Amino acid sequence: MAFVQFSQVSLAFGDRDILKNVSVNIQAGTKAALTGANGAGKSTLIKVMAGLVTPDGGTRAVQKDARIAYLPQSGLTHRGCTLREEADKAFAFGYALTAELERIGDQLAENPPNTKALLARHDAILTELEQSGWNHRAVTAEQVLIGLGFSHADLERQTETFSGGWQMRIALAKALMVAPDILLLDEPTNYLDIEARAWLERFLNDFTGGFLLVSHDRYFLDHTIQVVYELFNGELRKYPGNFTRYEQTRAAELETLIAQYEQQQAEIARLEDFIRRFGVKATKAAQAQERQKMLDRLRANEIVIPESLKKMRIAFPQAPHAGKIVLTLAHITKSYGGGAPVLRNLDLLVENGDRLVVAGHNGAGKSTLLRIIAGIDHDFAGDIALGAGVSVGYFSQDSAEELKGSQSILELLESEAPLELIPRLRDMLGAFLFRGDDVFKPIDVLSGGEKSRVALLRLLLHPVNLLVLDEPTNHLDMHSKDVLLDALTSFGGTVIFVSHDRGFIEGLSTRVLELKPGRFRTFPGDYAYYMRRLEDEANGIVPAGAETAAKGEETVSANKQRWQDQKKAVAERRKIERAVELLETQIAAAEHELKEAHDALADPAVYTNGEKAKATQQHIDRLTTRLDDLTAQWEAAAEQLEDIP
Repeated sequence: MAFVQFSQVSLAFGDRDILKNVSVNIQAGTKAALTGANGAGKSTLIKVMAGLVTPDGGTRAVQKDARIAYLPQSGLTHRGCTLREEADKAFAFGYALTAELERIGDQLAENPPNTKALLARHDAILTELEQSGWNHRAVTAEQVLIGLGFSHADLERQTETFSGGWQMRIALAKALMVAPDILLLDEPTNYLDIEARAWLERFLNDFTGGFLLVSHDRYFLDHTIQVVYELFNGELRKYPGNFTRYEQTRAAELETLIAQYEQQQAEIARLEDFIRRFGVKATKAAQAQERQKMLDRLRANEIVIPESLKKMRIAFPQAPHAGKIVLTLAHITKSYGGGAPVLRNLDLLVENGDRLVVAGHNGAGKSTLLRIIAGIDHDFAGDIALGAGVSVGYFSQDSAEELKGSQSILELLESEAPLELIPRLRDMLGAFLFRGDDVFKPIDVLSGGEKSRVALLRLLLHPVNLLVLDEPTNHLDMHSKDVLLDALTSFGGTVIFVSHDRGFIEGLSTRVLELKPGRFRTFPGDYAYYMRRLEDEANGIVPAGAETAAKGEETVSANKQRWQDQKKAVAERRKIERAVELLETQIAAAEHELKEAHDALADPAVYTNGEKAKATQQHIDRLTTRLDDLTAQWEAAAEQLEDIP
């Protein structure tokens, strides 16, 4: 069985420990995610596993002849050949094996003394080529490229004509085509639209090798992995289950951690106060020195709360009042260079409070429509009208290019933020991954991703009532996405957005506009309803027809009511399922603690000591009561779950 294994691996950069005695085994069948705060060392760990970085200590073992495919976050480019030719390079291992076959054939023609060994190697190579799909490589390459969003016409394009995001798709496609035993993927979903993510999700579910991946897409992780490794302070911990289960387990652990943290901080404050008040007094000097030693020991073992698990809420300026009708589009038609219209006779009515997601494949016109709504693109036919009192805020990846200057991030935002938000700017910046001294970075030195986050936060600081957002979650980690989703959900205005993050879309959307080249449909439910509708259409349960009736018509009203009822039931079920899972985690922890207490009571050092035995028995009684209470809560929740359709 193919594997990559770490044993007690350590790595430091300067005085910072990136990996501390890390042990992990990725083998065939492993479906794992690697998580941790930004800067925790996730990319470094994957590079060590790929053999690109040498650790300071420990061992890295790889099964002989195991094929390992590694995809970095960014930076790969391809040029000098067509996409089809570049894809064929992924099969270099097969070409090497066929060359070896030819050499063996030449040797066998001379009747060498090691004929038996050569024949055995010849058979082994043929078997390996067959198992790797070598004979079907052209079909495999085309299937993978089309699955990741390339068109048949793209196959003959020169690779240098593709943009940076598509360059990374080429690299991902090649990693998947290698027929690897182990896949190491660092942010593979960064440059994928929602359709390509769904295809990759299916690929990984069918993949028989092992993989370790980093991703900030919770929905994608929940549907592909079976175990989570968390890297925190250089140490690696393993959590069985999908990502949501990991977060629930971690949340339960965090309750205890926070209590210990608060107790430790209180003790630190008490010692600091004593040293400050009595450190200069000769009569108290000895006690102050002793307190200082205690303080130093506490600080050396100070509890740190992982940034990725801190819950943060931020509120943006109140949306100005607007009328019921926010936006009306009539017969919008748009084409490029005289070609077929991307948008044709599109009609749309958006009401106050809508959270409209624009869905569709690449090239369907999603970003084009958002630019028209935002007033950026005026070269179109048809009419667009904003409702009374509507003010528009627009964000796209191009917004980052407008940021220039020597001002620091904090100075820029302080100069533009409403007065009441200035005291909270540091918290907001922290939520958008600018922590500590990062807020003093000059705008001109920021990377593209950093500028994008500043541009998004800058927009959200201004009071508007219609937000038009094109891929707002790009360059955000999972924690930041949650903060943004929470803020947009409680936003008092209207949101029209495009996103490739399935979890973000499902958490925010209340309506769906589906775009196809020259066609459109609207759906009165959230994205989950839309996907169910598409599935029903594909299965012939409902006819595949337009769903574009005005909001007041009976069909849409009935659909909307059904969706609202379904949404309420789904929300209630999810709420109870989360409660059941949390109770199961708490019950398991209580049972473990109760077992330890019983074991302690069986220790002669305890049961022969009256006070210790009494204290331990009281602890057992409290744990038993708590376990009974948790079990009763679990039974009640489980019964509720059975009653929900």
